[in-house]
Amino acid sequence: MEKAVQVVSEKQWFYESEGQRKGGVPEAQIIALIKEGKLTHGAAVWCKGMPDWMKIENTELRVHLDDSAPPPLTGEHVNNTLVWVLAFAPVLGFILEGLVAGFVYHGNDHLVELAMAHNKFWYVTIALNIGLSFWDEKRLQEGGLNTEKFKGWVWLVPVYLFQRAKALKHNMAYFAVWIGAFVLMLSMAAEYGR
Repeated sequence: MEKAVQVVSEKQWFYESEGQRKGGVPEAQIIALIKEGKLTHGAAVWCKGMPDWMKIENTELRVHLDDSAPPPLTGEHVNNTLVWVLAFAPVLGFILEGLVAGFVYHGNDHLVELAMAHNKFWYVTIALNIGLSFWDEKRLQEGGLNTEKFKGWVWLVPVYLFQRAKALKHNMAYFAVWIGAFVLMLSMAAEYGR
């Protein structure tokens, strides 16, 4: 008489990575991803029997998370003061350009206007925007957030703001304000060129 061999299928897990669904992977593989730090607090996971995607810490996988470190701040707990300064940085940078021109040309209004009309100090605005982006990204990392998804875009401010809002599940308000401030800065620069 032959013994019946019963095949037990291992639970298959799905997880979110960079806005895409990955998986199904066996539980051993998802545990390995947790141990490697590729899946941490806040990561969305799903397996058969779950009604919807859940944060990993709200599932049976929580026992594999490193509990010695606190979970990252969520989007609603992140301090957004700096990102709102960044949202207005195109206009603030243009004002700084005017101040630099005034300092360099010792208040000679004609030379200041020429410098502004020819965008002589354009790098001030660029440096302000990129510097604020790097600073904001650093603060997010200090809050425990994984910024790998948008870290490479810090130098391209509107893309950074868009990716930041998406990753933190924020609305696109600061992204839209930056675009508006950029358009306003261009119109102010055009006024000097007349």
